[in-house]
Amino acid sequence: MAPTLYDKKPEIGDLIEIFRGTYQHWALYIGDGYVIHLAPPTEQAGGGAYSMMSVLCDRAIVKKEGLWDVVEEDEWRINNLLDKKYEPRPAHVIIREAKSFLNQELPYSVFQSNCEHFVTELRYGKPQSRQVRKAVEVAVGVGVVAMVGVGLLAVASSMFGGGSEEKETESKR
Repeated sequence: MAPTLYDKKPEIGDLIEIFRGTYQHWALYIGDGYVIHLAPPTEQAGGGAYSMMSVLCDRAIVKKEGLWDVVEEDEWRINNLLDKKYEPRPAHVIIREAKSFLNQELPYSVFQSNCEHFVTELRYGKPQSRQVRKAVEVAVGVGVVAMVGVGLLAVASSMFGGGSEEKETESKR
């Protein structure tokens, strides 16, 4: 069994971040070794190609499974990432609401309603996904860099490479 990064036992209502390679899967600890999580049909422990296909899914199932069954050999940690920003809801409210979703099929979108959105809404009453925010920031950054690069190329071209028009005009004289 893979230990947590902090080797600490989760408490009821804790968010569990599971490292699947290129992304993180999220679950909510409900006690007695169980978690509740939103899982697209392709979500598998160990990640891999099947889990990466979750970006194509538009529905997911709320499941109650053993923590170790979900984690398997992947690294994981307790990560109540928004505790400094939001007050966690009382544990009994979190558990009651989490259990009310069990076995339901819910809309799923990597960008708007993924497993991280699901568990942060349960814990804080606010659906948020830091990994989506981070991915968007990286994509926007890459886009800005690309636009700046194209702009610089256009400026350089006009300054140094625009002589062909002048040469044509001179050759016609």
